[in-house]
Amino acid sequence: MRQPWYSESFLARRMLSAPKIDLHTAQKNLLRAVASFEFAKGIFVLLIGISALLLVHKDAWRYAESLLELLHISTDRHWAQLFLDFADNLTDARLWAAAELAFTYSALRFAEAYGLWKQRTWAEWLAFVSGTLLLPLEVRELMRGITIVRSVMFAANIGIVLYMFFLLRAGRRRRRELALIELASIEPKTPAQRPDPKVDQSDDHRAS
Repeated sequence: MRQPWYSESFLARRMLSAPKIDLHTAQKNLLRAVASFEFAKGIFVLLIGISALLLVHKDAWRYAESLLELLHISTDRHWAQLFLDFADNLTDARLWAAAELAFTYSALRFAEAYGLWKQRTWAEWLAFVSGTLLLPLEVRELMRGITIVRSVMFAANIGIVLYMFFLLRAGRRRRRELALIELASIEPKTPAQRPDPKVDQSDDHRAS
C-alpha cells in the first residue's frame, strides 16, 4: 500500500502553526462588541470624574438647580429633591474621592476594552471577574426598584460574564488539545547502530 506523502508529525506542525486564539468571525465580532460596550462605560465614568473635579470649590447645589431648570424638570418632584439634597451634601473631599474612583474605574474599563479588542486572555479573565463581582450589587439595586436602566445593565452584565466563561473554557480546551498534539508529534527516534569494532577485527583476521 502506497504511503501518503505527509506524516502525522507534518499534520501536527500544521495544526500548531494556527493562531493561539482561533475564534470564528461571529465570536470575534461579539467580542469586539463587548469591548466597545466596556469602552463606552469607561467614557461615561470618565466624564463623571471630570464633572466632579469641575465642582471642587464651587456651589454644587446651584449647579444642580440650574441643570434641572435647563432640562425643564420641576424641583417639586421627589427624585429632584433627592438630587438637590445630594448636591447640597457634596464636599470637596467627597468630590476628590469620587473623581479618583471614577478615573480608576475608567482606566480599568479602557484596559479591559483594549484587551478584549485584541483578543487577550487576561482581558477575558478581567471581564469575567469584574462582572461577577458586580452582580451582587446589581441584584441589590434591582431589589430596591426595577427600572429599565437597571434591568438592561443587569442583563448585559450577565451576558458578558457567561460569554467570558465560554471563551475561557474554549481556550483552555484548545490549549489542552494543542499540548496533546505536540506530544503526539514527537516521534521516537532509534539511534543508528554502530558497527562493533571487535566483530570487524575478527572478520579481518579470518580473511587473512
